[in-house]
Amino acid sequence: MSGATAAPRSRAERLRDMRRGYLHLAPALLVIALTTLYPLGSALATSFREWRINETRAPQEFVGLDQYAKAFSDDAFLNSAWVTVQFTVASVVLSVGLGLVMALILNRPSKLSSLTKALLILPFAVAPALKGFSWRFMLNPDYGVYDAMLGAVFPFLDGYDWLGSPTGALLVLVLTEVWGWAPLIALMLLGGLGSISPEIRSAAQMDGANAWQEFWRITFPLLRPLLLIVVFLKAVFSVKFFDQVVTVTDGGPGRATETLNYYVYAQGFTFLDIGYASAVSWILVVVLGALAALYLIAMARQEAR
Repeated sequence: MSGATAAPRSRAERLRDMRRGYLHLAPALLVIALTTLYPLGSALATSFREWRINETRAPQEFVGLDQYAKAFSDDAFLNSAWVTVQFTVASVVLSVGLGLVMALILNRPSKLSSLTKALLILPFAVAPALKGFSWRFMLNPDYGVYDAMLGAVFPFLDGYDWLGSPTGALLVLVLTEVWGWAPLIALMLLGGLGSISPEIRSAAQMDGANAWQEFWRITFPLLRPLLLIVVFLKAVFSVKFFDQVVTVTDGGPGRATETLNYYVYAQGFTFLDIGYASAVSWILVVVLGALAALYLIAMARQEAR
């Protein structure tokens, strides 16, 4: 009969389909286990032991939570945490703010808007290491293009040693991130703007709303869920920021741009203290895990709406 419904599957059939699904996922799960879970577990075990690879080839005595206590009493670690907070706040605010402005401008129909949207992905596509070397070259006081341009527009910045100043070096790192992320965020927000019904805007304009009122009372509330997700996503990438620190400032001048990720690298591969580096890396993992959890919660709430 055409109106007949299929008979419900037996429990054995459902279990067989479930096993088949897990079998298909097995290669991907194996790769994740070997490249992520095993290194994390190994680092966690190492963080409870003393191990300097310039003194011994294997982890030594169990020290419990001493490595973690050392981190929170270490001025260098606290400095790297503060640098990371400053960098994260500045890069998130500037990237999301500039991306929102770019999205609002590009959302207006024009002949060049399509081409501009296609070009927006290019800065993000540049490899972080290449981005860092490029910015370092262009800010060189002797022959840098950016340095010459800034000196011509703002004479008081002529010959300013950007990478020799703690504030200037941190600002340069922030700008390298904003340069790559703001266009990508603009593309993400353009998708959100495109989902807003034109009838809502037309009704607001008929009620006499000006451009600011339309943005604040209509556009911004409707974009708020997407903006929240963008902020969390950018914060996660900012906390684990590393590449441009190595290629632009190498943590300097002094420790002015030494982020948490760079601090882990320095402890493990410069000072060869693998036990301490593993403990600090797990502190970073916890921070990133908390941000990732907030990101997933925000995304789930948006889907629920």
